[in-house]
Amino acid sequence: MDCGSVRIASYNQTVSYTIRKVAEAEFPTRWGRFRLMGFEGQDSPDSQVETAVALVTGDLQSRPPLVRIHSQCLTGDVFGSLRCDCRQQLEMSLALIAAEGVGVLVYEQQEGRGIGLMAKIQAYELQDRGMDTVEANEKLGFKADQREFALPAGILKELGLREVRLLSNNPDKVRALETAGVKVVERVPCEVEPHSDSEAYLKTKKEKMGHLFSR
Repeated sequence: MDCGSVRIASYNQTVSYTIRKVAEAEFPTRWGRFRLMGFEGQDSPDSQVETAVALVTGDLQSRPPLVRIHSQCLTGDVFGSLRCDCRQQLEMSLALIAAEGVGVLVYEQQEGRGIGLMAKIQAYELQDRGMDTVEANEKLGFKADQREFALPAGILKELGLREVRLLSNNPDKVRALETAGVKVVERVPCEVEPHSDSEAYLKTKKEKMGHLFSR
């Protein structure tokens, strides 16, 4: 088990974030073969331990690798929900990384943009009554996006990465990595074909959250 400490800059403060690799194993998938690595992170001894996994393929030091930071979405990733584009983005990212031959997918447990599964289902109920995703989160007392990206940034630094090509439409992820000291040399769009059930969701992402879409 590997344990290291990385310096993470966030909210104009620099903190020491402890990253521990718990285990590593071969991980064959229908897209290709990866190394599956489990990580834990903590910003202080008495803070909550965060967990995430990284799927890694190829020689990460050969060139800035293709990287995707993907937040857990049980409804989309597992059940194939059409309310969001999460599963499509996950599968697109794994396919692109496998085709590239070098890359990392970090899968972190931040369900519902960080509000948790039960609150996410409550937000769904509010959306059924006419609210968009931002309005529903705020009605429940959350920010539009509760997520922080210290753990994914720490994992990338623990893997020895200082430059990446980031698969994302979210400018907040670019800013979070660069603030943490990981340079994004290219933002690679991660756009999927919209579905009638996800059109309003994607429109809110673009108009209220600043996500970058070509259409």
